[in-house]
Amino acid sequence: MGFRDIVIDRRLAGGSPSPAATGISVAQVVGAAYQENLEAAARLASPPLSLTEVRKAIDYCADEACQAAGAFCPGCRKRTAADGIETLDQYCARFSEIAFASGLVLKSAGKEPPQRFVSIEALTKSWAGEEYWYLARRVIRRLKKLTEPRPKRMAATADDLASPTMILVRPQLADNVGMVARAMANFGLDDLRLVAPRDGWPNEKARAAASGANYIIDATQAFPTLSQAIADMHFVCATTARQRDLAKPVLSPEQAAAAIRERMAAGEKCAILFGPERAGLENDEVAVADAIVMAPVNPRFASLNLAQAALLIGYEWLKETRRGTLGRVTTFERVLTPGQQTRGSPPATKEELIGFFEHIEGELDRLGFFNPPHRRQTVVRNLRTMFSRMGASSQEVRTLRGIVATLARGKGNGRKVP
Repeated sequence: MGFRDIVIDRRLAGGSPSPAATGISVAQVVGAAYQENLEAAARLASPPLSLTEVRKAIDYCADEACQAAGAFCPGCRKRTAADGIETLDQYCARFSEIAFASGLVLKSAGKEPPQRFVSIEALTKSWAGEEYWYLARRVIRRLKKLTEPRPKRMAATADDLASPTMILVRPQLADNVGMVARAMANFGLDDLRLVAPRDGWPNEKARAAASGANYIIDATQAFPTLSQAIADMHFVCATTARQRDLAKPVLSPEQAAAAIRERMAAGEKCAILFGPERAGLENDEVAVADAIVMAPVNPRFASLNLAQAALLIGYEWLKETRRGTLGRVTTFERVLTPGQQTRGSPPATKEELIGFFEHIEGELDRLGFFNPPHRRQTVVRNLRTMFSRMGASSQEVRTLRGIVATLARGKGNGRKVP
C-alpha cells in the first residue's frame, strides 16, 4: 500500500487534515492512538492505514502543521477557535437541537444537525474541543519509552565535572539505597558506593525503590570497609546531625558543594559520607573525613532520613553546577525560568493595554460610573495602575475585554469588542 500524505479532505466538515482518501481526520487517528494504540488507529480506515501512516498523522498533529494549512479537525480546540466560537452559548446556538441522556432537549435556530451528550456536565467539558496536539505529543512520548527508553543520566557538556561520590556506610535497608539512587538521579549525581550493606549487594529491592534510576544501581560498588571505599579519594565530607568533639571544619550543604566543586575542578576526587539510618556515622568514621557537613534544621528534630539527606546534598550540588532546569523538559517544551509563564501567549503590548483601558473607561463613562466627574482622573489612574501591575498576556487582555463587553452590553452581538 502506498504512503498517503496528509491532505485537506473537503468531505470532512468543510475541510479537515486527513490521511488522503480515508475519510477520517487526523484528530480521529490521534484520539484512537491515545485511547488505545497505533493498531486501533490504523483500523479506523478501510483498507487499514499502515503504522507508518499512523505515525505521520500523529507527527503532523504534534507539530501543529494544521496552522500553516489553515484547516483544522472537527472536535479540536483549534477548530473551535477558528470558527470564532468563544462561549458555550455560541456553541449551542449552532445546532438545531441538543439532547441529553436524561431526556432533556434544548432547541435553537441553529442549522447544524442535532447533537447528543450524556449529561450537561459532559457538554460543558467538551464544547471547546480537545487539545489533540497535546494528545499526539503524549503518544509520541509513550512510543519513545517503548522503543527508545529515555536516558535518565543528565546530559553532559564540554565543561562538566564528574559527579562527587556518595558513600552510604552500613545502610540497613536496600529500599533506602534505592531511594538514595533516585534522589541522586534527580540532581545529576551518578556515583554511589556502599560500605557493608546489611541486606547485601546487589539487591532487587533497591532497584525497585530507585524508580527508574537503574543506571546508578547497576554501577553501584560495595566495599567491605570504609577505608577501601575512600582509598582513591582526595577530599571527603561526613554528614551528621550531631555535634562531634573533633577539630574539623563544619560546612553547610551549600558551602560543601562549593568546596567540592572547586576541588573537583582542580582534578581531585571527592566523596560525601552518610551513616546508617539508626544512629548515623560513628566518631571513628567521621574522623577520617576532611570536613563535617551539617544542615540548618529544627534543633529539636534534627535527624533526616537517608534519602532526604542525599537529596539535600544533591540539590546544593546541582545549584552549584548550574546545570538543572525547573522541572522536566520534554521534546516539545522549552526550559522555564523563574517568573511568570504565559503558556504560549506573549505579554500584552502597550497598544493592547491602552486599547483595553480606553474600552473599560468608555463603558464606565457611558454607564455614569465616574461620579462626581472631578474624581474621574484619579479613578482612571488607579485603574490603569492596577491592571498594568498584573502583567497580563495578550490572551488575558482579550479575555478582559470580552468580560467588559458582556457586562456592559449583554451577550450575543453586544460581546463584540469595539
